[in-house]
Amino acid sequence: MKEGIHPEYRKVVFLDTSSDFKFLSGSTQSSNETIEWEDGNTYPLIRVEISSESHPFYTGKQKADKAGGRVDRFKKKYNLS
Repeated sequence: MKEGIHPEYRKVVFLDTSSDFKFLSGSTQSSNETIEWEDGNTYPLIRVEISSESHPFYTGKQKADKAGGRVDRFKKKYNLS
């Protein structure tokens, strides 16, 4: 492999902002924020809006969207639900 063309791969902590769930993983992303992990080491912190802890597919909980998109208007128009 060529030297100097690949991003640095390091361990980072991802924080799900909707549920305060944290997990340590490898990534090429960088951040100015850091956090001390359970092992006593300090790692870069990447904030994410959704993870397996808060995603409806994994939790089984759907969040109702009241915006009423195209599908909702279609179902209402033809009395499908």
